[in-house]
Amino acid sequence: MTPNKLIKKGSNFLKKNKIKSYIIDTELLISSVSGKSREKFLLNSNLKMNQTQIRSFNNLIIRRALRKEPIAYLTNKKEFWSMNFNVCKDVLIPRPETEILVEKVVRLFKDRNPFILDIGTGSGCIIISLLQELKSSKGVALDISSKALKVAMKNSNIYNTSKRIKFVNASISNFDSFKFDLIVSNPPYIARHQLKNLDIGIKKFEPKLALDGGNDGLDVMRKVIYKSRKILKNNGMLAIEIGNGQYRKVSQILKLNKFKEKFLIHDYKDNIRCILSVLNHY
Repeated sequence: MTPNKLIKKGSNFLKKNKIKSYIIDTELLISSVSGKSREKFLLNSNLKMNQTQIRSFNNLIIRRALRKEPIAYLTNKKEFWSMNFNVCKDVLIPRPETEILVEKVVRLFKDRNPFILDIGTGSGCIIISLLQELKSSKGVALDISSKALKVAMKNSNIYNTSKRIKFVNASISNFDSFKFDLIVSNPPYIARHQLKNLDIGIKKFEPKLALDGGNDGLDVMRKVIYKSRKILKNNGMLAIEIGNGQYRKVSQILKLNKFKEKFLIHDYKDNIRCILSVLNHY
């Protein structure tokens, strides 16, 4: 059977099961199973798929349609900063909003070689992307989950940054080994009572540890900011991603901890989603 026939069949099934991105999802699953790029099979109608590949594809389509399993976990891949990162249920799926944070940090530090700490590294997408651009920089990838760190290490090996990253399995509360020029973090920031309102693909499959920000969503954020005050060099920068509607409260926490806001980053809907602030001890 040709990929084009399978795409038609798969996308119709996803559409019937109310998957909005039914066409692109089907194409991504075909690409994953066949090992060929979307462009290749869309442009070449003579390509064929064997029975094993067809069975794998049908299984993935059913999981996507009926269980609402995220495409990134079905393919074990997610594109971020023009790279394909390995992902699984042990790590949060990288988001476009986080790319905006990376873009701003790269612009600010392009002529410098900052020593970087990535708090809650997950897949490693932030620190690996930064080190791809800041060629002489080094850093530490910190995560409380040993399983997440294994994923980050795998991605780091793929993109040849493993010699420049020290991976540490610890809570930020127990970490004070170095002083940093730059700390980046996309901490859990969903209020616990709001977890049940998340899209089924998020609440059912993504790691709760990477989502649950405590009673008001800011428990981990407070720890990150408090600890950053102690381990940032003077005039060091903290670049932190926040949830929609959290700016005012996070801004107050930053001021209490001697941080001065330098840049606010808005998402594609014009919500403030990242704060870059500088620490001044004096």
